[in-house]
Amino acid sequence: MINYVTIARYTYEYEYSVLKHLLIEADIPFFFKNETMASITPFYSNALGGIELMVHPDAKEDAIAIIEKLEKENEGLRIV
Repeated sequence: MINYVTIARYTYEYEYSVLKHLLIEADIPFFFKNETMASITPFYSNALGGIELMVHPDAKEDAIAIIEKLEKENEGLRIV
């Protein structure tokens, strides 16, 4: 996991819950850095630099494409 790269940052789990399932479905190697700590103390997330989506460099382009597609399909939909 040393070679994994950060491609996105989130503050709360609900912001990436659908994305997490899409990455699993696509067999993309990933993990969310700081996920456990942010779930235990949600307001500490910003102090940690957010919850970082880390992916293997070989899957970076595929993961970015999934994020962009998800954002485009859900344009205008926001959880407040």
